[in-house]
Amino acid sequence: MFTRLTSAFASSVASARRRGNLRRTALAGLGALLLAGCVQPWQQFQQGEDESTIVAKLGTPREVYDLPNGGKRLMWPTQPMGETTTAADIDGAGKILNVRQVLQPNEFYKAQIGTWTKSDVLVNFGRPVETSYFPLMKREVWTYRYLEDNVWYMMYSFYFDDQGVLRTTQKTPDPLHDPDRRNFF
Repeated sequence: MFTRLTSAFASSVASARRRGNLRRTALAGLGALLLAGCVQPWQQFQQGEDESTIVAKLGTPREVYDLPNGGKRLMWPTQPMGETTTAADIDGAGKILNVRQVLQPNEFYKAQIGTWTKSDVLVNFGRPVETSYFPLMKREVWTYRYLEDNVWYMMYSFYFDDQGVLRTTQKTPDPLHDPDRRNFF
């Protein structure tokens, strides 16, 4: 009798394990499907599509800048509280050249110290979330919120001299998302 109960118990544990594995497998599969459905706005468009396709999906851009090649850059920022800005470069014929998220390190690192001006930063990243002036340094600072490596909430700052030329950049943690510093601001 004891052997039969032990065998039945072992069988039910094995069955529960199989069901648990099945559940975990099903949940993992569901998670993968959900993540696959998380296509970012800048990943939905192809080069050569008409400008109207992106405007139809993302709405009227909040910022539009002329580009030197006769085209324009359309921007959909999520600032002041968000960390992304979708930018679409459109050629003179109204066709999409590229669409990307510009508030990220590989885009920030393109800024050229001593060469770029406020205008270059504005066209490349849109309006900053915050501006300030440090009189002792004689520097105006434009700051953008961004998410580094999809993990860390950061701020990226551009420092301009009085002639509007970029002199230095800096990245720092975003105090908005730092529980230890939140009460100080």
